[in-house]
Amino acid sequence: MNKDDLQKISVMRLDEAALLLDHNFFDGAYYLLGYSIECALKACIAKQFKEHDFPDKKLVNASHTHQLDNLQGIAGLKQKLLDDQKENEEIELNWALVKDWSVDDRYQHGISEQKAKDYYEAVTQEDTGIFSWLKNCW
Repeated sequence: MNKDDLQKISVMRLDEAALLLDHNFFDGAYYLLGYSIECALKACIAKQFKEHDFPDKKLVNASHTHQLDNLQGIAGLKQKLLDDQKENEEIELNWALVKDWSVDDRYQHGISEQKAKDYYEAVTQEDTGIFSWLKNCW
C-alpha cells in the first residue's frame, strides 16, 4: 500500500461515513470517520519514505498503530498542528475531539446522533476540519 492508496481509502471512508450518517447509522459513521483520519495520517507518514531508501525500522514499526495521536507524531505533524492551533482555535477544538477515536470503537453501539454529527463536523469542516488540515500535509 502506498501514499496514493491511503489517500483514496481515506476519501472513500469519509464518503461512506457521510452516507451512513445520512441514513442514521451513527455507530458505523463514527467508526469510519476515525478510520478515514487514520488513513490520512498514514498517507502523511508514507510521504516520508523515499524511493530506494531503506526505511527506518523504528518508524515503520511505530506506524503500525491505530492511535491517532501517536500517528500524528510519527507523521511529524506535532509542531505544525500546535502552530496552526495557535492561529485558529477551531483546529484545536476539532483535534481535541477527533484524536480520541479508537479502533476499538468498531465494537461500540449506541453512539448518539449528536456525537456522530459533532465528530463529522470536526473531521469535515472546511479549512479547520481535521481531514482538510491533513490533506494540506499529504
